Amino acid sequence: MGLDGKVVVVTGGTRGVGAGITRAFAEAGAQVVVCARRPPEVPCAGAEFSPLDLRDPEAVRTFFAALPRLDVLVNNAGGTPYRRLTDADAERHARVVELNLVAPMTASLAAYEHLRRARGSVVMIGSVSGGRASPGSAAYGAAKAGLESLARSMAVEWAPQVRVNTLVVGMVRTERSHLHYGGEDGIAAVSRTVPLGRLAEPSDIGAAAVFLASEAAAYISGASLLVHGGGERPAFLDAATVNKEA
Repeated sequence: MGLDGKVVVVTGGTRGVGAGITRAFAEAGAQVVVCARRPPEVPCAGAEFSPLDLRDPEAVRTFFAALPRLDVLVNNAGGTPYRRLTDADAERHARVVELNLVAPMTASLAAYEHLRRARGSVVMIGSVSGGRASPGSAAYGAAKAGLESLARSMAVEWAPQVRVNTLVVGMVRTERSHLHYGGEDGIAAVSRTVPLGRLAEPSDIGAAAVFLASEAAAYISGASLLVHGGGERPAFLDAATVNKEA
């Protein structure tokens, strides 16, 4: 993939999807810097950890200014608790938007000069929640929709020096999957709704991120790559009373 010696920053790359992305870049020969508020419980060989609160703009600018070089930025940090809109005030929901949309924009702007000089790449980690109703995580879905739109605009404004793409990620099996799906039985039931029959592994997301950052994707910018196992089986297929044998 031509990533030997490249410097890659992965935000929030200490666990779950982020750890899978970190491992994938390290295995591809990149020099990986992981930034998050807390260090990883299991360090990744070939990756360096740097503490950083991505919601602190000045700290983010200081962090990137101190880097001697940067070739790839992966904006992975994000997430949300399950919270219906009427269960919190707008200020609480705004914090979700801040983490999932404003923080990636802040990091990208802070990294821009490095990336421009390196003719580098930005990979946004989006979500299928940004393209469909997201009950219980409406602010998160709205932020991810905005992140995908931001990436498309960045790809035009920053061309030809910097490529910008989005991975639109579906359901992923991580160390916290039981909190979302209810243990092994729940994970198995949810997996049956995915055409490929399983949840993604963090390594699946990592491999896709490495591809978008590599020379193999040299003519891909402003794109959204779906990494969701074929999506979600339409509910009407199960509700229909004909062709059940199919």
